[in-house]
Amino acid sequence: MRIRGSVAIDLGTVNTLVWVGGRGLVLEEPSAIAIDSATGAIAAIGAAADVLAEKEPQDINVIYPLRHGVIADLDATTEMLHGFLRKARARGGPLRPQALVCVPSGATWVERRSVAAVLGARRPRYRVQLIDEPVAAAAGAGFELDAGAGGFVVDIGGGTTEVAAVAGWRVVRARSLRMAGNTMDEAIVNAARNKLGLILSHRAARQLKTTLGLTGGPDGGAEVVGIDAARRTPRVERVPGDLVTAAVEPVVSAIAGSVQEVLSDIPSGIAEDVVRGKVRLAGGGALLPGIASRIEAIAEIGVVVAEDPLRCVVRGAAAMLDGGRGAWRAASPP
Repeated sequence: MRIRGSVAIDLGTVNTLVWVGGRGLVLEEPSAIAIDSATGAIAAIGAAADVLAEKEPQDINVIYPLRHGVIADLDATTEMLHGFLRKARARGGPLRPQALVCVPSGATWVERRSVAAVLGARRPRYRVQLIDEPVAAAAGAGFELDAGAGGFVVDIGGGTTEVAAVAGWRVVRARSLRMAGNTMDEAIVNAARNKLGLILSHRAARQLKTTLGLTGGPDGGAEVVGIDAARRTPRVERVPGDLVTAAVEPVVSAIAGSVQEVLSDIPSGIAEDVVRGKVRLAGGGALLPGIASRIEAIAEIGVVVAEDPLRCVVRGAAAMLDGGRGAWRAASPP
């Protein structure tokens, strides 16, 4: 029986998504919190905090409290997440509500414990269960894990990339890389400054990444606004596609290498499931132009982008929340 107020949470480096049982996806906002440095008070959370980032308003410090998919600032994460739960109107009943939270498969015991600490710090205190992100991503991408079927998923998020073969709500083989979309953004920022003398915001770098990716874009480049590094004044610049392609290449190569490693180590009993189900891409990085064909060339089997890849993980966690057979037994305790 689902307890009133139970939630599934994709607590991501870039975005946090909250699914409330019986209501669906009720919150999707940047994982950010703004603190008034003069008073220590919370000025904003989520989208309202993120919009202030890199604009440097006086006395406001914008914090992104997760790094590489795990909690880096416990106090800020507690304030942010409980603020999100209030916005989502996730209310508990007389019993402790359940919270199913997705974590990277490579998260340490201490990192996993910190999630339970956050959700136990304020009322309502949740009964926390954890699920490895690639399992949730596989379920959200359409694999029938309840039936014991297997599949192969590559979940490219903001802070981590999860490459995994899964079966029956369990990880079979996996690699967790602490490099993903944010690492690509940083590489584009560095390349623009070094080669063009242009200082870009991470938001602008993210737009270039999603427009140009590995293909260079339909027009071979894209226009962006930044700061001239020498004059320190705003400047409009056309960024060539090959600059972005070269910047993101090391991260893409690492992801492709991990795909090859995991595929070379899967048990024979799951091989047919993987070939028939194809490699499914999830997360924001699945939308990087050219990534699917690059991984297909490495894997030598079909690759498809999952439907609504940005919400794959929370959708899979919600399937567990709503009664996937054996799902709660598969979730690892904090």
